[in-house]
Amino acid sequence: MGNDLTKKNSYTKDQKRKSIVAILSASSGNLVEWFDFYVYAFTSIYFAHLFFPEGDTTSKLLKTAGVFAAGFLMRPIGGWIFGRIADKHGRKKSMVTSILMMAFGSLLIACLPTYSSIGVFAPLLLLIARLIQGLSVGGEYGATATYMSEVALPNKRGFYSSFQYVTLIGGQLLAALAILILESTVSENDMNTWAWRIPFFLGAIAALVSLYLRKHLKETAPKKVGENKKAGSLVELFKNHTPAFLTVLGYTSGGSLIFYTFSTYMQKYLVNTAGFETKTATQIMTACLFIFMIVQPIFGSISDKIGRRTCMMLFGGLGALITCPVIFGLTQINLNPFFAFLLISLALCVTSFYTSIGGIVKAEMFPPEVRALGVGLSYAIANAIFGGSAEFVALSFKDINMESGFYIYVTVMLIITFLVSTRLPKKATYLNDNH
Repeated sequence: MGNDLTKKNSYTKDQKRKSIVAILSASSGNLVEWFDFYVYAFTSIYFAHLFFPEGDTTSKLLKTAGVFAAGFLMRPIGGWIFGRIADKHGRKKSMVTSILMMAFGSLLIACLPTYSSIGVFAPLLLLIARLIQGLSVGGEYGATATYMSEVALPNKRGFYSSFQYVTLIGGQLLAALAILILESTVSENDMNTWAWRIPFFLGAIAALVSLYLRKHLKETAPKKVGENKKAGSLVELFKNHTPAFLTVLGYTSGGSLIFYTFSTYMQKYLVNTAGFETKTATQIMTACLFIFMIVQPIFGSISDKIGRRTCMMLFGGLGALITCPVIFGLTQINLNPFFAFLLISLALCVTSFYTSIGGIVKAEMFPPEVRALGVGLSYAIANAIFGGSAEFVALSFKDINMESGFYIYVTVMLIITFLVSTRLPKKATYLNDNH
């Protein structure tokens, strides 16, 4: 497929069709995985009191955010395990296994008894379910990003690879839409007692459809890659590719932090700080996520023309400039939903310089025998430390009445992202049709 094509613009209709079908099939699982993962973030405002009954609203949200962050701590383990599976036994096997684990974690949360029924075992089981989901997502990203970069047509890799975040954001958007529909059809009391469980059941069912599509994917990793003794080896990764790994880790840290700040934490910020009603905040975020989703291919195509390095530098630089004004500005607009939508959409568009090419810019830095491992592990570590902790850190700053400290923290991380991005090669080291 993509790696076998050496001449630009010489693709047949059949080659283009197969590439598109493979991208859509692979990314369908990505959509389901992230739907299941994000449903927790959007429903936690309703079920926090059921698992953590003591404390004020901020305290309860802080505890659920802590569980959310704990799921991220499993990502490096998932990135290592599933990265090794993908490099050693094939991208397809890794992707099929990860979605089964996500479905199990989602179903477990949907069926969990509450604190009033089983006491401290309720939050403990919630934590276990999130750890399972974190392990799954940790493996999902690396395998899917690797597969999509390998199956994409060479001169359109930025465009095709952007669909990983189209479906990632799509999963998040569907999670927000599911909550919006529930909020419009059931009472707030029902949402606070049982209706929040419905999206978790839906996610588990949708996984079966994705499982079917993924089982029919064509493997992109040649057999000789898996037979290589270096395949999926941590020793090989850190012995010969440490600079690439650290570079990816550096820019992914800022990318993960701002992504979760403006896509996940923002719903709670609009309610808990800006003063919007929960339903209004959900509507704003749904609209913002839709814009965020549809612009991914646009920014991916831009990277095919101006280069990944330039896009990454634009992301870090512009992100550092707008973060404080946007977050602070949300508290100064007199609860105007339209202006909130514009401000958050602006931040998400800047973030798109990173998200649209997040997978391909990582994949281009590692050879095939450690590609899924290098992509998945670096992404997972950065997400565990900076992405998964975004809500927890933000709420912690608010809890001690120093909320502006969080804005500064995000800005500093984006400055670091800009500096690290200057280290990216102007031409891809791998996946450049010669490697």
